[in-house]
Amino acid sequence: MSQIPLTAPNPDVINLTNVQGDIILGFPKKKEEFVFFVIQDAAKFKKALLGLNVTTTSDVITARKSIQENKTNQGGLVPIAFLNIAFSKKGLEALGITEDLHDGPFAEGQFAGAKDLGDEGTVGQDGGFDPNWETAFKHRVDSVLLIAGESWASVNEKVVEALTTFGTSIRVVYRLKGSVRPGDQKGHEHFGWADGISNPAVEGISVILCGKAKDPEANRPGWAHEGSFLAFRQLEQLVPEFHKFLADNPVILPGLTREHGSELLGARLVGRWKSGAPIQVTPLQDDPKLAKDRQRNNDFVYPQVSGDDGQTACPYAAHIRKTNPRNDIADAGVERASVIRAGIPYGPEVSLDEKHENHTEHSRGLAFISYQSSLAEGFQFLQISWANNTRFPPQKQVTPGFDPIVGQNNGQARESLGSEAGSQLTLPRDFVVSRGGEYFFSPSINALKTKFAGLSTT
Repeated sequence: MSQIPLTAPNPDVINLTNVQGDIILGFPKKKEEFVFFVIQDAAKFKKALLGLNVTTTSDVITARKSIQENKTNQGGLVPIAFLNIAFSKKGLEALGITEDLHDGPFAEGQFAGAKDLGDEGTVGQDGGFDPNWETAFKHRVDSVLLIAGESWASVNEKVVEALTTFGTSIRVVYRLKGSVRPGDQKGHEHFGWADGISNPAVEGISVILCGKAKDPEANRPGWAHEGSFLAFRQLEQLVPEFHKFLADNPVILPGLTREHGSELLGARLVGRWKSGAPIQVTPLQDDPKLAKDRQRNNDFVYPQVSGDDGQTACPYAAHIRKTNPRNDIADAGVERASVIRAGIPYGPEVSLDEKHENHTEHSRGLAFISYQSSLAEGFQFLQISWANNTRFPPQKQVTPGFDPIVGQNNGQARESLGSEAGSQLTLPRDFVVSRGGEYFFSPSINALKTKFAGLSTT
């Protein structure tokens, strides 16, 4: 496929050799490292950027085919590594790129919006908000490398290659390693739920890429086309505390054991059983067979009746209902807020001591990544207007409350409709705590080799 000129983008065609990998098709990975850095020498960096081996979407397709063929032939893991690079607003400024991308959250940076996102923190005497973040994210971060692969050997080799390419033109300020969980927990996040099941299918992928037909902003600079905004969040999960909360607050129904009642509470808070089966379809017991059916486990809608009758199976506040409301709102609203998630768990498995004490000793959680053509309409909207909005979904004649999983109230207790229809559940604290992040822009391959390398001004 021929490359699309920066000055004449086609809103109806996607050039898979021009879109960075991981954006519309995730990296097939078991390990991933995120390397955050500042640019110290722009001239050297621009020259080095031309030598960086960035993965394209076409590369990901080829790799996935190779991996599938290897599985069919019962071969081992295919040694392979992938790389995506993205830049913050400060990063663009460091490279002398001043054109407006017309996205408020990106321009301001995530630190400026931490309080509005509901992150834990304190307000100083000067009125400024200081979030409880990793120190690096409170300061300037220009860019991030996302490097993934099937093993640490492959990832580490790629990391060394990239850092050697940039040399002294950059200074690394933070690194985070993520890994798919072991054994039967593969594909599950640290709380134990199958992750990725509820990643909404995006029928019009052009809502993810800038300059395409469903990009809500019509005035992007030409070089931004076929790029995407990247929201990164380091989300710490308090796993022992969450499991203790479920154990202490089981749903009480005739015939349910206390253990089953705790499992049901968790399912009602998330909207799915740990297997990934949706409680809207199987409200009282898990159905692993349904969970494995990729079509059926996402083929459902919510009853459109008011009051508690509309949440007899899946509470209005359930995580998947808050972040993907399906028919609770108009289709256009769901599509406009669509994102593609590409995160990975980080941190060790819960230790025996942590389980015994019901207390987190080692940091673990989710390295959250979402791609979208608009942060204002994508991640930020989902977090503030949906997850943190106690009256969403709208017009239910009851107050749904916070998303019990990712909804945030600056560290304060939250109320949510949860254990059974008509009941109100108080969550004593956030079990998912933001430790910081930043907003980035993942440019197209053409833009990286021209605009970002200082070889084009268009």
